[in-house]
Amino acid sequence: MNGQKLWTRMAVVALLVLTVMAAEGGKGPKPGKKPRVSACGDWQWSVCVANEGDCGLGTREGTRTGTDCKQTIKTQRCKIPCNWKKKFGGECKYDFQAWGECDLATGKKNRTGVLRRALMDATCAATVTATKPCGKIPKMQEAKKRKDTKKRGRIQMD
Repeated sequence: MNGQKLWTRMAVVALLVLTVMAAEGGKGPKPGKKPRVSACGDWQWSVCVANEGDCGLGTREGTRTGTDCKQTIKTQRCKIPCNWKKKFGGECKYDFQAWGECDLATGKKNRTGVLRRALMDATCAATVTATKPCGKIPKMQEAKKRKDTKKRGRIQMD
């Protein structure tokens, strides 16, 4: 009985080895099939254009050159995140510094942003500068200065 079990086990192992060898043999390159060589250029993608508004889902168009290309233009779905700064392009994201001091001459303050991330094939500036009005605090300081000036003028007049 031990001899019969041994022969059964050896037959099963031999069958497994033959199955593995047959499976690997079928994975080689098929005869008559040529390797794929493309004479086409790389895809050049336009910026993403939102379907509605200035953010959300949209499309971009890709083009490529080549004499033997079957497809030279194609459209791809894309997404413009709605929380990105549109002023610097909807495909560029920047890390901004804190707002600088208020320039009383212009009534504005600035901050600089360094490029952190850009969406696929986007052209983004390495650094950008954002400007915004100073707000209420500098205006209040200017108003106090005017009042002080008026008071001094009145005191000197008396």
